[in-house]
This record gives sequence, C-alpha cells and structure tokens, in this order.
Amino acid sequence: MRILFLANHLNVGGISSYLLTLGSGLKEKGHEVYLASGGGELEEKFRQAGIILINVPLKTKSEISPKILISYWKLKKAAAGLRIELIHSHSRTTQVLGCWLGRSLGRPHIFTCHGFFKPKLPRKVFGCWGQRVIAISSQVKEHLTADFKFSENKISVIHNGIDTQKFGDFSGRDRLRSSLGVAPDGFLIGIIARLSDVKGHLYLIRAMPEILKKFPGTKLAIIGQGKTEGSLVKETGNLGLEGNILFVPEAKDTREWLCAMDVFAMPSLQEGLGLALMEAMAQGLAVAGSAVGGIKTLVQDKITGLLVPARDAGALAQAIISLLGDPDLRRNLGDQAREFIAANFSKKEMVEKTEGLYRQVLNPNE
Repeated sequence: MRILFLANHLNVGGISSYLLTLGSGLKEKGHEVYLASGGGELEEKFRQAGIILINVPLKTKSEISPKILISYWKLKKAAAGLRIELIHSHSRTTQVLGCWLGRSLGRPHIFTCHGFFKPKLPRKVFGCWGQRVIAISSQVKEHLTADFKFSENKISVIHNGIDTQKFGDFSGRDRLRSSLGVAPDGFLIGIIARLSDVKGHLYLIRAMPEILKKFPGTKLAIIGQGKTEGSLVKETGNLGLEGNILFVPEAKDTREWLCAMDVFAMPSLQEGLGLALMEAMAQGLAVAGSAVGGIKTLVQDKITGLLVPARDAGALAQAIISLLGDPDLRRNLGDQAREFIAANFSKKEMVEKTEGLYRQVLNPNE
C-alpha cells in the first residue's frame, strides 16, 4: 500500500510518537509511507525509519486557515504523482484537508481521533470524518457516538501501541538524578504532558506540599510546553515550591527521564488514552492517575497503578505518598504495569490492526 499521513507538525508529542511507531511498523511490513506536515525537530527520526516527508504549511490550529488550502493544492498534485492509495489524518485541521484530498483524488480517507473534541456546530455539520474513524480507546468511541452521533459501525477501536523492548533500562538513572539535585535517598515524581488545563498539572502542584510534609526534598519534574506554563509557574511560586518543582521544556527521549523517576503521575481531567502513561508503565514505573477516560483502560486500581478522582489534589497526594512510602508496592505495581502494557498495547498489534482496517477500506467487497 502507498499511504499518506497528514500531521500538523513533527515536534515532540503524543501524535508524533504515534506516527513514528505506526509508520515504522508499516514500513517494516513493506508498505510505502509518506508524511505531509509542517515539519519539526523529529524529522530525522522519521527519515531514519524510511518515511518520506513532504513539507506543507500545516502548523495551524484553525480549520478555516488558508494554510489548509495551500497544503491541499500542493498535496493534490503530489499525491497523484505518488499514486497514493489511502489518506490518514490525525487532527481536526488535517481531518479537513484529508477530506478534501480524498474527495478530489477518489481515495479513501481515515481519521484517527486521539482525544476529545468540543462538540462545536461546525464539527457537527462539517464532520470530514472520512470513510472510517480510529478511536484510540473505548472512551473516545463513546465520545464520538454520544457527542457527534457518529455511526458506531464506522468506528474501530485500535489502541496506541509502543515498542516495549525500548523501555525498562535504568542504567542512566543515577546520572540524571544527580544532575537534578535529587538526593541518593530522595524521590523524583514526574509527568510528561503538554501544559494544558486538561492535563491537571495544577492539582499535582497543589499535592506537593502534603507530599513534602512526609518526604522532604522530593522533587517534581514537569516535562512539556504549553499555554498554562505561566499560571503553573506562578502557582509554584505562591506555594513556595520553586526548589522542588522543575519545569523542563521537552524530553526528546522520554526514556532518559522515565528511568530517573520513582513515580509517574497523570492527573488529567480528560484523556484519550495517554501515550506518556503507557511509556511510564512499560518502563516499570508505579503510576498514579485520574480515574477518567482512557486512563481507566490502562490503570487497574491497585493492580497496575493507583486511581484517584480527578481535580482532587488531596487524594492525589495520598496516592503518591503511599507509593513513595512502600518500595514493595512501587515495585509490584510497576512490574504488573509493564507486563500489562507488553501483553495488550504492543506496536505489533497496533500496526496489524491498522493495516487490517486499511485493507477493509480499500477492498470493501472482500
């Protein structure tokens, strides 16, 4: 198959990681994979995986941006010349572009819904969903059917997959912890997520004073960028936590940070599935997360991690305290989390299920 992915950018983030995992897997199975995007710092990783990049001005969050029209004209010509058989989009703006391209070229368009959309009128009236939609969790599927009245038989739940063999190495742990000022007997809590209200960073920051009463010197690494950075830094200052909370713009290799952590937190208010959470579990970390969305698919309370109510800093603090105070609990939950991810969320399974869906769309009568 000759497949065209559409993405806004190739910077560090969940969608880029998903595309690299899926694209490299499809290449390994002999397919030709092209990726049109606004580019970014991960371009070389995609090239190394054999994915052919096409630069178009897609760095926009507006579904009515003229950049989409410019990208459309450029890709319409390119896709015809490359004999593209199928178009696969991954955001609202690329969803619109994929719909236009699919119709003009007479090629099927598939959209992966990576999270939750606000049910705005334009999205309801001009869905641009494509022939089929991939939902990354059953909760995302329920969102599409309930909020957009999307036909259930056109949605396929295909969980994100990761290459679990890349995780589990703790050899760089001491070096990074030392550089962060974590004491040999101290603790490091971490979160890797874009800085957005929906990710719940505020409640994790507000949990820290209670955690520090029990375990002084504990540090929290907040890894990511986003629009709420200013308010989160301000709250950190208001609580006098400047010495305990580290703001890190990005992690080009999440494994380096995960190997240094004792506990991974995901206090989201809403979550499609949680790729960073999956990676933390594959690393063998004990995790504490909100009982919302796709997090509940990954974390079985007291089996593969701990679940707490969303927006509850006190409950989050107590969950993390229980993990920090009990090394056996941390180890057992981490081991079971790693086994669970390896058994249920592998790269192989995601690639095979996506490939199967492509074949169904291309050959509906078989």
